[in-house]
Amino acid sequence: MVYADDCDTRPAAVLPATLKILVAGGFGAGKTTFVGAVSEIEPLCTEELLSGLGERPDPLDGVATKTCTTVALDFGRLTLDGRHVLYLFGTPGQERFWFLWEELCAGALGAVVLADTRRLADCFPAVDFFERRGIGFIVAVNEFDGGHRYTADEVREAVGLGAGVPVVRCDARLTSSGTGTLAALVQHLLFTATTDGSTHGSAGPADAAGPWDGDGGTPR
Repeated sequence: MVYADDCDTRPAAVLPATLKILVAGGFGAGKTTFVGAVSEIEPLCTEELLSGLGERPDPLDGVATKTCTTVALDFGRLTLDGRHVLYLFGTPGQERFWFLWEELCAGALGAVVLADTRRLADCFPAVDFFERRGIGFIVAVNEFDGGHRYTADEVREAVGLGAGVPVVRCDARLTSSGTGTLAALVQHLLFTATTDGSTHGSAGPADAAGPWDGDGGTPR
């Protein structure tokens, strides 16, 4: 009986809360690389080789060296602490796979929109998608080798972002840069939640912290 009583008084195991984050952006913006760099497990990737048939629907201007493309999703996991685990879902960038975004965004806490400075307009659909659905997001500029360098204000103006959406610089190849980007997103979401979404017209904490003046790497 003593043994049974001891068992009954043991605290129940607390399962970590899972948080769903999307990594979106245009074709070839570095989504698969980003998820793979930050994931603590072997990432699930659904890449297929590009063929000549794909060149017309997926113009390779600016990404001529790209040989593979995501046809469904990328998946990774990152444990923040004993209570929180991030599940990362990379969205496909090609227009013919955009119908999957609706399914992937179900239950998402927020999103990172990767922007390629060589093809900046390619991130417009992702920005519009999250704005229309009220999903919080940040724009992470993945500056490729040889790509043009823009200021945060230039990116904000070109993409038509509100002042409350943080713009950060990242290197999708580096784990530290990717986790820093995710931290900026979580910080932005917390700031938005605690201010009841009243961030329009004022910069969020990530902007105030000056992330643009940080790491100046040349990501891929």
